[in-house]
Amino acid sequence: MLKFRLVIIPLIIILTSTCTKEKIEEKGAPEYIQEIKKWDQRRIERLKAPDGWLNLVGRTWLKPGINKFGSAKDNDVVIESDKVPAYMGEFIFKDSIVIMKVYDNVQVLLNEKLVKESIMIDDQKKDMTVFEYGTVRWNLIIRGDKYGIRFRDLNSHLVKNFKGIERFPINEDWKLTANFEAYNPPKKIFVPNVLGQIDEELSPGAVVFEKDGDTYRIDAIDEGDRLFLIIADETSGEETYGGGRFLYVDKPDSAGKIILDFNKAYNPPCVFTKFATCPLPPEQNYLKLKITAGEKNYGEGH
Repeated sequence: MLKFRLVIIPLIIILTSTCTKEKIEEKGAPEYIQEIKKWDQRRIERLKAPDGWLNLVGRTWLKPGINKFGSAKDNDVVIESDKVPAYMGEFIFKDSIVIMKVYDNVQVLLNEKLVKESIMIDDQKKDMTVFEYGTVRWNLIIRGDKYGIRFRDLNSHLVKNFKGIERFPINEDWKLTANFEAYNPPKKIFVPNVLGQIDEELSPGAVVFEKDGDTYRIDAIDEGDRLFLIIADETSGEETYGGGRFLYVDKPDSAGKIILDFNKAYNPPCVFTKFATCPLPPEQNYLKLKITAGEKNYGEGH
């Protein structure tokens, strides 16, 4: 019995020491730390939602003409799932229009009603059509000149087993007050994506901040009520995802000030799935700064 105690007591000391260290690493007012933890929990809930990123199970680019779909390997569009029939129907792609035709023995739903033929409305429009077969859903996506079908499984393995994302310890020192330098007129910037395409965006201005005596700037993208930042830093490819991270900030106040909170820097969806088409940081948004705040990489990335 004495021998057992000698083994277990150091273990308890180690565990206690580890827990204490984790508490010490968090830095900030209690209400701020709680705010970030609630933000993180909402982030996890969004990822696991029906329209979140964790349930993506497929993406296939369409060829002109008829594209047969189903779980059988000889389809043009193969759904990697044993939850759907071998042969379900056809996507007919012609002149930027995609029509879905469903075979007679297959029951596909649109807005909870059976559908046999439908013009597909893509994800660039507010009234995008989403089709269902059991827990499997799909819709039309457009990326540049590519038209594709994206599939989800609401009961996917990743959704069921997701435990959250490792992050740097919360540190209020990474909540900064930045200046907004407007571009008049807005500046054209070039944003690459994981497909190798280059998108042109208009940047309304730069978010300019100081850290440890140095000045940095991030070209922002206007997202309506907020500004969208796509950044990379000296943690990218090591502690964090090599394709950068995302961050939203409120638009500047009347004095041109912006609250820039890197504790809310988060992973693009490509970290979780190879079926997303993520933008990458524009060249000027690669920061020579090690931002030890926000989400770390997840798994092996994609």
